[in-house]
Amino acid sequence: MPTIHDFTAKTIDGKTRALADYRGKVLLVVNVASHCGFTPQYQGLEALYEKYRAQGLVVLGFPCNQFGAQEPGSEPEIAAFCERNYGVTFPLFAKIDVNGAGAHPLYRYLTSSAPGLLGSESIKWNFTKFLVDRKGNVVKRYAPNAAPADLAQDIEKALAA
Repeated sequence: MPTIHDFTAKTIDGKTRALADYRGKVLLVVNVASHCGFTPQYQGLEALYEKYRAQGLVVLGFPCNQFGAQEPGSEPEIAAFCERNYGVTFPLFAKIDVNGAGAHPLYRYLTSSAPGLLGSESIKWNFTKFLVDRKGNVVKRYAPNAAPADLAQDIEKALAA
């Protein structure tokens, strides 16, 4: 049975990264965008990363332009925006599609492992979040409007397991 560790993705600076590099870590995987009503969640995501990083949490941000064209920039522009406006230090990846025929294989795995409302596998909007345990299994899916701070209890439970 596959886990998140079976996938690779391009980092925001164009390098191929094996997600197996995060084996033993708890992951919070988020499709992000720079021009969205939920964009201020970057601040909360960074706060979670800073608070729990030493215990093994890694936040992975995947920019996506599929929702209202809210991530129109290039990878260097996205990286600069995140650092300048929100002090993001967690890993960011190259822009991807999360839905449709061109969806990144990682997102096909995530959405089939943790369907959303009424069993729907599609991502509904930016800042949908997936919590992944240390073994690479999807634990839970969170709606875009779930504030990062509200995930702390689930993150702590995953870190303790």
